[in-house]
Amino acid sequence: MSWSCSELGMAIRKALVWTLIAGAAAYAQGRRGAPPPGEPGFRILGAQPGRPGPIVKGSPYSADVSTEITQNLGDGNKVHQISSEHVYRDSEGRTRRETTLTALSAAAQIVFIDDPVAGVSYALDLAARTAAKLPFRPPPPAGRPRLMKERPATNDLSTKTESLGRQTISGVPADGTRTTRTISAGQIGNLLPIQIVSERWYSPDLQTVVLERRSDPRSGETIFQLTNIIRSEPSAALFAPPADFQAAQPAPRMRRGTGPRPELSTSR
Repeated sequence: MSWSCSELGMAIRKALVWTLIAGAAAYAQGRRGAPPPGEPGFRILGAQPGRPGPIVKGSPYSADVSTEITQNLGDGNKVHQISSEHVYRDSEGRTRRETTLTALSAAAQIVFIDDPVAGVSYALDLAARTAAKLPFRPPPPAGRPRLMKERPATNDLSTKTESLGRQTISGVPADGTRTTRTISAGQIGNLLPIQIVSERWYSPDLQTVVLERRSDPRSGETIFQLTNIIRSEPSAALFAPPADFQAAQPAPRMRRGTGPRPELSTSR
């Protein structure tokens, strides 16, 4: 079998996009096997925990979502990353998330649609104009979702939670809480106590977190925020694949040791 450079490039891109879609969808739905941002493995920016979240009816909105991560390294260096996306939710609880997923040096414009009414989910590849259809998996019933991954608890961890009252955040009323966790000196080999501070602002009207900050000396600061919130009904067309999108086909597998290696053709 002979592969041209363009065919091989398309196959590699298709495999990458399928890997991104599968990893982000699995992590968003709480499945195992997809590493969170910052964990070992390929990095997914834009697939943050906390979404799709509980099914909420009667509170439609659209908003910009940003996640900002800042780490100050011991040698004076600094790591600063920002990911952004746009989200929609209609009165029936359908959601749409428009994001850019990056793995290694490649990126893909992907749209995730969750439709609990029809019981289906879609992952749209905007560049290829294809739609992957998946069964909708509702999140397990729980309280307010935690947006940021917590480190494992230790045996010597004191926790203090305080109310910050109600403020207007990004144009909507939100209730704030601050939680301070302290790891005592020597618990994990630390010379001095370590404090992890989390601040969350939850909107009862939207039934979602609109702002969360988490500061941990071991991993830096993470800020998750909703901005440009519009509290109106999004168009119904946003929650289904466009009519001209084709059904996505899985990328061809390139196995090693099962046959002759593909030959690269430089003919154009």
